[in-house]
Amino acid sequence: MKKKLILSILLLGVFSVLLLHPVHADPIPNINIEVGGNGGSGGGTSSISILLLVTVLSIAPAFLVLMTSFTRIVIVLGFVRTSLGTQQMPPNQVLVGLALFLTLFIMSPTLATVNETALQPYMKGTLTQSEALNKAQEPIKEFMFKQTSTKDLLLFMNYTGSKASVKPASYNDIPLTVMVPAFAIGEMKKAFTMGFMIFIPFLIIDIVVSSTLMAMGMMMLPPVMISLPFKIMLFVLVDGWYLVVKSLLMSFNT
Repeated sequence: MKKKLILSILLLGVFSVLLLHPVHADPIPNINIEVGGNGGSGGGTSSISILLLVTVLSIAPAFLVLMTSFTRIVIVLGFVRTSLGTQQMPPNQVLVGLALFLTLFIMSPTLATVNETALQPYMKGTLTQSEALNKAQEPIKEFMFKQTSTKDLLLFMNYTGSKASVKPASYNDIPLTVMVPAFAIGEMKKAFTMGFMIFIPFLIIDIVVSSTLMAMGMMMLPPVMISLPFKIMLFVLVDGWYLVVKSLLMSFNT
């Protein structure tokens, strides 16, 4: 009985405190961000500009990946790991990091030209934004033009209404919207061709090991357990990573 009385007194005291001192939530602060304007009609334009800028920045990496040597390199490195059968070794971070550095190495002459002809003049104020973009796309289009086959270019050029039957003599005659997809599908075709050639020796090892185990009556033993060490040993003995990277570098030397 005493415990119930004490509990009732405590509850009554808490309710009285809450009634005497009501808790008010702090109002939500109003945040107003204005860029490059004094309000008025320019606010909407600034908001649209910021939205467009964020959209471009979000899809820019995808565009840059398709316009450089990264696509071919990362696909070939993925085929190497798959053909070895090592699952997650090397991990994705290592393969992507190696692909990025090889891309920077291969694209360094192109990027240097972009820096000299477009970026530095734009930063000095001698070129407008549109002029700098036009100057920047020329070296990249030249790189893609050298790596793109006539068949891929004509596929997209004919779709746009062009009646061309031969590869244009200059990349200046090809718009960027035609050059990028033609270059991308060509890169994937070359990468899959190189991946097929990488698969052949490892496939032979798998066939030999499987045939040997079946001849010995060891059908319950997974052939992968036996073939994996042999594939890794072969890859190390022939210095496989050196050969793969050398083949990738030579494939862009056109």
